[in-house]
Amino acid sequence: MDNYTIADNFSLLAKLMDIHGENSFKSKSYSSAAFAIEKLPIELATLSEERIFAIKGVGEAIGKKIIEQISTGQLSLLNEYLSKTPSGILDMLSIKGLGPKKIAVIWKDLEIESLGELLYACNENRLLLYKGFGEKTQQNIKEAIEYFLNNIGSYLYQQVEQYAENAQLILQQQFPAAKFALAGDFIRHMETIDQLVWVTTVEQEVLTTYLAKDETYTIEKLAANLTQAKGKENLLLVFKHVPPEIFYQTVFENSCSDLFLDTWKQRFPFAGEYESEAAIFENAGVPFIPAYLRETAAIVSSAVKNNLPVVIQDADIAGIIHSHSKWSDGSNSIEEMIVAAKQKGLQYLVISDHSKSAFYANGLYEERIIAQHEEIDALNAKYAPFKVFKSIESDILNDGSLDYHNSVLSSFDLVIASVHSNLKMKEDKAMMRLLAAIENPYTSILGHMTGRLLLSRNGYPVDHKKIIDACAANAVVIELNAHPKRLDIDWRWIDYCTEKGVMISIDPDAHTIEGYKDIHYGVLAAQKAGITKAQNLSSFSLAQMEIFIAQQKSKRP
Repeated sequence: MDNYTIADNFSLLAKLMDIHGENSFKSKSYSSAAFAIEKLPIELATLSEERIFAIKGVGEAIGKKIIEQISTGQLSLLNEYLSKTPSGILDMLSIKGLGPKKIAVIWKDLEIESLGELLYACNENRLLLYKGFGEKTQQNIKEAIEYFLNNIGSYLYQQVEQYAENAQLILQQQFPAAKFALAGDFIRHMETIDQLVWVTTVEQEVLTTYLAKDETYTIEKLAANLTQAKGKENLLLVFKHVPPEIFYQTVFENSCSDLFLDTWKQRFPFAGEYESEAAIFENAGVPFIPAYLRETAAIVSSAVKNNLPVVIQDADIAGIIHSHSKWSDGSNSIEEMIVAAKQKGLQYLVISDHSKSAFYANGLYEERIIAQHEEIDALNAKYAPFKVFKSIESDILNDGSLDYHNSVLSSFDLVIASVHSNLKMKEDKAMMRLLAAIENPYTSILGHMTGRLLLSRNGYPVDHKKIIDACAANAVVIELNAHPKRLDIDWRWIDYCTEKGVMISIDPDAHTIEGYKDIHYGVLAAQKAGITKAQNLSSFSLAQMEIFIAQQKSKRP
């Protein structure tokens, strides 16, 4: 083991000890030793114990740990700290602007254990509430995390959407005589994307020559009729080269799940050459099934019966439900949010700032609720017929109760109940909290059901069917949180919501006016589940929303 490795181990040990709040004198001694070892002109492995102990800044105690590393290749004390430190905390040490003290605050006070969670917290302005985190610091951390994550290889759909569409245009312009079609997970609107797949008629040698000329691309793999490359974005690009006569059949085969494809081929074997994907469906005598719906065997049966859903579109959204203003951790005033919503042609806005237990998000105590409601009343008078509804995103507390006394909850038009704390729960604990909140007569919407953050946090385990059944029994809507990092409820469970008559609500969880745009990603997820306009709460007109709120209030004692 060379000096640099030994020094790195001591440096990491010092940082971990600081993160864990250990004696600062001890951590500084390891940090000083790391500095001294890096400057040594001779390798430690060539020295006797006595000479190692005599090195300035080392001494006998640290010297013994040097000898341990030389003889075993390990530093047991470092291993001990590594074993009790989440991997995401180690990742944070790679982020410029994050030292041990700041990381300790992030981990211990904000209960954040991954870069994805930390990025989400930056987007919600949560860091600004803690000493040592100014607006500039938060922005620098955000940019550093984005850079780091963009070099891993897996991306949110939202992160690659514009890139994929631009790449498609560039390729088609570069090779006008050839066919290019996006396929794979992207065209199916999957939540996360590991690679972009194209089916193309361009010859492999022609494409690889083009890619090789562009220094931003690196050829990763060449195989029969297959080219894989990466650009500076570190996203894997896959090209499947096919002759024109099987182009559309190959596009079809690469734009659906295996289950869907097997079911389709059993019922409608491919026959001959097709002029388009639509021709495949015409030949089978069934309506066209969009790629985002090609998931299950059931959708094939629905198409045969001419019973495909008329799925929801972006334009079907009538109002913004679940939004945060400057009253808690949002970036805009309520009036600014109203103006932006009106400019989008929307009819209403549901302001649902954080409740008081979310102290990190400047949650509202009772006296501030009264003041906020007075402001909303004045704004409603000013901007009528546009309507702002009074709501709260109430924390679901550890015992499943909501964050306020019933007398306070009754002042809201509707209540969104969400878990934000103590996320490391086993299923029985999570189910207790969620079911208790659902059964609370003041709960109107269950927010981000599992607390997941895509590519960052799996979320707590739940029994989806029991939760959906409980929502059906208690007239509670389930949120499809449209933030591209959440998309929670998972679209795979929405068909069971439909079966049980449980409405979903596509909500942006917007903390800025720009956050309204996230509705688009919720709509894409809802489309995969076959959701129609009528099955989505945020598609309700203002008049329908008034009726819904009256029904919710009728549940209350």
